Amino acid sequence: MLADLEARARSTPSRDLDDGVIVCDNLVRVYRTEEVEVQALQGLDLTVADGECVALVGASGSGKSTLLSILSGLDLPTAGRARVAGHDLLAMGRKERLGYRRATVGFVWQQTGRNLLPYLTAQENVALPMKYARVPRRERLARAAELLGTLGLAHCTGRRPTELSGGEQQRVAVAVATANAPRVLLADEPTGELDTASGEDVFAALRRANEELGATVLVVTHDPQVSEQVRRTVRIRDGRTSTETLRGGEREFAEEFTVLDRAGRLQLPREYVERYGLRGRVRLTGESDHVGVWAAGEPSPETEQSSDE
Repeated sequence: MLADLEARARSTPSRDLDDGVIVCDNLVRVYRTEEVEVQALQGLDLTVADGECVALVGASGSGKSTLLSILSGLDLPTAGRARVAGHDLLAMGRKERLGYRRATVGFVWQQTGRNLLPYLTAQENVALPMKYARVPRRERLARAAELLGTLGLAHCTGRRPTELSGGEQQRVAVAVATANAPRVLLADEPTGELDTASGEDVFAALRRANEELGATVLVVTHDPQVSEQVRRTVRIRDGRTSTETLRGGEREFAEEFTVLDRAGRLQLPREYVERYGLRGRVRLTGESDHVGVWAAGEPSPETEQSSDE
């Protein structure tokens, strides 16, 4: 199975990888042990434009966190192509990958304890990534204070994580992730451990990072309060993008689309599969303005018309 996925990824022509700040092209990730092979991503396609704020949703095990690990530079795909802000994630060496994680992408974990060092104040935590980027001390402390103020956390500057609420810790984590002005901000269930009010505050911080600080934001979430507040929500199912929901201005309307990938594959919504009894083989008919999908045992309009004649 692994060999089949890799061969398919190599044989499929690549798309133009310059049409988005995040571009995943037929991305495959397979984890193997001696006894089991897990296909976390099975030819996933995704494009995120510069400046977008996109929610990524899906059931547990669908591949969401695997995708974020690859985009953050912490993991490598088995096959396919991935490019973020001009960086080819498969071609980067160790030194380039380190620089990529420091300057190009920021990351917010779900677990509040993973985002901040407990012995540093909020300002010192935010200033730390800038130290690795060799920003002078005075400048990094000033920018850290400015970021905390922008995210409504000026009162937390001198406090350590144990003196902050969970929501405050996650908002400080957003400031840490944006300290070096990354092009892309990734967040893995950042509101998963928080109550509704705190979750709203954290998402407001992510939105501010997107709108005011200029970061392209991709957030994995199970929280409908988050996914319904972005213009575009991408759903992953079985390691591939299955649907996208697009919302209009001020989100007064929403429309869900099934995603057709470059290879011509699509995943029919489960409710349609069950409603129409679609199993195994299905029959396709080309109509004047649409494609019909029919259960193998059901006659299509063309078949019915022929029998009538």
